[in-house]
Amino acid sequence: MKKALLTGLTIFLATILIAGNIKTGAESVHEYLPLLKGKRVAVLTNQTGIIGNTHLVDSLVSLKINIIAILSPEHGFRGDADAGEHVASSVDQKTGIPIKSLYEGNTGKPSAELMKTIDVMLFDLQDVGVRFYTYLTTMARMMEACAENGVKMIVLDRPNPIGFYVDGPILDMKYKSGVGWLPIPTVHGMTLGELAGMINGEKWLKDGMQCDLTVIKCTNYTHASMYQLPVKPSPNLPDMRSIYLYPSTCYFEATPVSLGRGTAQAFQMYGHPNMKGYEFSFTPKSIPGAKFPPQLNKECFGVDLRTEPSIEEINRAGINLEYVIDAYHNLNLDDHFFRSFFELLVGQGYVRKMIKEGKSASEIKAMWAGDVAKFKEERRPYLLYPEN
Repeated sequence: MKKALLTGLTIFLATILIAGNIKTGAESVHEYLPLLKGKRVAVLTNQTGIIGNTHLVDSLVSLKINIIAILSPEHGFRGDADAGEHVASSVDQKTGIPIKSLYEGNTGKPSAELMKTIDVMLFDLQDVGVRFYTYLTTMARMMEACAENGVKMIVLDRPNPIGFYVDGPILDMKYKSGVGWLPIPTVHGMTLGELAGMINGEKWLKDGMQCDLTVIKCTNYTHASMYQLPVKPSPNLPDMRSIYLYPSTCYFEATPVSLGRGTAQAFQMYGHPNMKGYEFSFTPKSIPGAKFPPQLNKECFGVDLRTEPSIEEINRAGINLEYVIDAYHNLNLDDHFFRSFFELLVGQGYVRKMIKEGKSASEIKAMWAGDVAKFKEERRPYLLYPEN
């Protein structure tokens, strides 16, 4: 049996493809396989949980690991559902393993009954490094469920594609929600493995609980790495340009302005049928992953960010509120421009107020400079990788 397991592992490892010289935690199979042998395992993952060209679940099944359930986050196990869409539990056709959706019933956590049937929770999701991207909340809530039920959690770490800077205000916890669960800046510059350690160390779980946590680190990764994601993390982040613009354009979700959902390049444009003075236009359509996008089938006029500014300029600027400020003044809707969701995304109450007062993007950014400096010091003990 042992010989067969080792033979299977050797064959499996031969299929691993490494992006550059960076290896993800999932690729270090020898580190976590012994922690799974003889255990009842649940795997929280989606389409990003790959090792080379092989999905993590398929790999573990081939190595005779007893996977009793697959847990799926926002967008589902295959990563093709709309943002926040109800995703029903089902069965993985390839392996026959039950898939339990964390978005079924909008609980965000597995049932206590399910947790009683497992020994180890294996977590492998590709994050994009922004507080309001929900996979971070999913991880924190799963840590809480594991702590409540005495289940060990293993995080297979993956690089942060925008792990080279920190920006934005620390979340005011009165705005805590599914898109803002922790008191961290908008762009936190950490991997999920690092954040898991910080969640435990800072006792951010309910009642100060701590999770029995093991992080399988990436190798050859630093926070200066420009990591290219091999698989898109969700339907509306199709490429690296969308990911780099995401911290600046996602705020349009809390306005009437379309950010390009319903096109092939969401988060790389913004517009509205009533915006004036722009020649560029686009029309959101119902497409997989964006079935009912804002301004559906309406021609929107606005700004094309698909080629300009350059990637270097986008990343040098960090969070850029000029786009939101431009649309706010163009539409002249005053408070009707903002929805209550805006504060949940931005994390503070002063941003809306300053935009309405006519403050510039740089003036608003100066307000959170202290938060950025404070957080960089707070996170230092939890960093697993060099900062440069």
